[in-house]
Amino acid sequence: MSSLDLVPALLVILPILGATFPLALGLRYDDVGWTVATAVCGAVFALSLPVANAVYGVGERVWVIHPLGGFERPVGIELVADELSTIIVLLVAGISLATLAYTRHGGPRGNTFYSGYLLLVGGLMGIALTGDVFNLFVFLEITGIATYALIAKADGPEAAVAALKYLIIGTVGASLYLVGVGFVFLATGTLNMIDLASAIPEAGYDDPLVRMGFVFMFVGFAIKVAQWPLHTWQPDAYQHAPDGVTPMIAALVSTVSAYALARVIFGVYTVEFVHATPYLQEVIVTVGSVSVIAGSALAVIQVDVKRMLAFSSVSQFGLIVAAYGLLTETALVGALVHLVGHGVMKAGLFVCAGVIAAGYGARKVDEYAGLFARRPVAAGSMAVLGIALIGIPPSVGFIGKWYIAVGSIEAELWSVAAVIFLSTMLTLGYVARLLEKMFFTPTTGVPDGASGPSANGVAADGGEGVLVGTLEEADPVSRGMIGLAVGAAVLAVALGFAGATFHELFDPFVSEVFS
Repeated sequence: MSSLDLVPALLVILPILGATFPLALGLRYDDVGWTVATAVCGAVFALSLPVANAVYGVGERVWVIHPLGGFERPVGIELVADELSTIIVLLVAGISLATLAYTRHGGPRGNTFYSGYLLLVGGLMGIALTGDVFNLFVFLEITGIATYALIAKADGPEAAVAALKYLIIGTVGASLYLVGVGFVFLATGTLNMIDLASAIPEAGYDDPLVRMGFVFMFVGFAIKVAQWPLHTWQPDAYQHAPDGVTPMIAALVSTVSAYALARVIFGVYTVEFVHATPYLQEVIVTVGSVSVIAGSALAVIQVDVKRMLAFSSVSQFGLIVAAYGLLTETALVGALVHLVGHGVMKAGLFVCAGVIAAGYGARKVDEYAGLFARRPVAAGSMAVLGIALIGIPPSVGFIGKWYIAVGSIEAELWSVAAVIFLSTMLTLGYVARLLEKMFFTPTTGVPDGASGPSANGVAADGGEGVLVGTLEEADPVSRGMIGLAVGAAVLAVALGFAGATFHELFDPFVSEVFS
């Protein structure tokens, strides 16, 4: 075993073990959590780079596989970094490290918070890398427990209720998934994903245990990915979570669950199973399409910005699930690109919402009136990310939607193309409300919550009369928070020029799925 083969295990173990250090060191030192979290997340990001270089950097197909304890499958448990899981590893490592730039100044603070934060990173890494369906459940639960705790860090009873709601509904979703795992194990006698891909055809696609296993797994993931009408946990969780937590959970928690659903559909059950099961393709496409329309329509009528963005996520993940059901190479590439792009865009949008709430006191759409004059950089970043979310080129939002639309035409499912068009118009509707308020509606006064430099008309994010160097201590918005918002906006546009690169990265996985 080479040293590189140990890295997948380190990517999971390091943040989970690191989660104990803020609590342990907190017995002697105050506020050591951020430093520990930054060191651990920095190490995780650094470790992910050689794995990505090995998987993507050579001409031939390479997987980095670590058998835990040296036990090979089917007895042992494997962690696998392939062309699909590695891009999710990079996404989790990058966003978890970047979000710390917000929490350093914007909070939440405290050693217990950063222990939960690192536990969440470990759980997400485990979901991305695990090679068997049972340990996927284990890491889903680790991720869920950490997320419940982080949501509950916000002040007020609403956060506690939102966390409890997430706890109950999320546990139901994970339990349904586990029941599905039990059915599949009874039918095949194995839990390893690679072995299941060959064992399920041997058991028979029409085996009742195999089919019931898929049904329970799909419904469990539909809850985790917040598909309408199983989405009810997500708006409350996103709205009431601390502003420093929302970018992390909005960008990664449902995203990694959607990745896991793709792994189960295409890596475990395979395209042949979907084709062989009557009406299954139609069910997957319908569930996703209904979520697209319902999420977009509900987002349009929201007055709270974070809640509006939460319903937007219901729509965007619906588009990804619908693309899974199209069963074409182009649509699957589009779904995976949209998965990555949505993570970047939604993390940036929630960072901007947090910056604006901290510095300007605005949380409702109407309170964004005249924002560009007060926080020009934050408003500009939010505008760029909102335009990317609509799918206007050049942006990563456009690439994903374009591939999915072309895939729907290839599959001769024109209804999905129509859904994408209608969803784009609805997305334009709620993003345009924000743009109109920020850029064209004069402010009616200084809202409650505007403080320090902002209250005096000094924009600490680079606007007119900036005095960042001397006022940063008094300003609730730091350079790191602003830099994170700008960086997300730049990345959302830059990735819009990487369509060919995305296709090249995902092509080995997608080609094998449809071979």
